[in-house]
Amino acid sequence: MKIKSLVVASLLSAMFATSLGATELKVGYVNTQRIFRDAPAAQKAAKKLEGEFAKREQDLQRMAKQLQGLQENLEKNSVTMAESERRSKEKEFSELSREFQRRQREFREDLNLRQNEENAAVIEKANKAIKQIAETEKYDLILQDVVWVSPRLDITDRVIKALSDSK
Repeated sequence: MKIKSLVVASLLSAMFATSLGATELKVGYVNTQRIFRDAPAAQKAAKKLEGEFAKREQDLQRMAKQLQGLQENLEKNSVTMAESERRSKEKEFSELSREFQRRQREFREDLNLRQNEENAAVIEKANKAIKQIAETEKYDLILQDVVWVSPRLDITDRVIKALSDSK
């Protein structure tokens, strides 16, 4: 991370040094997290994913309740159950628990994959909007994801507006 910071600092220093005699350097900043949170394309993608995964999430919640019920039943009644019935219930609980964990893992993996796909599409649109703003407003440099930046350099609102206009 330190090397990346040094490279950026060196690049900026070189640009400032070469531009001192010429024109003023125009720098902008875009907050990617705000793009993911506030841009209409990102909000639309989140709703799409929510709809896509709602049924599976409900199924997992149902399984979790079923597991909880089985566990409570075992805890309450295991002392009074016949040995064979108790073993049968424990086996049922164990199998359902493994199935639940497998489905939950698959759900998370599928959701992460789809989120990454949707985020990539949002970033692609945002990058086009950023490039358009940079060319139109004659920016020399636009940064993303830095530790700190002066609010006067932040052009995130313009990017979000550009994404809103390009529905």
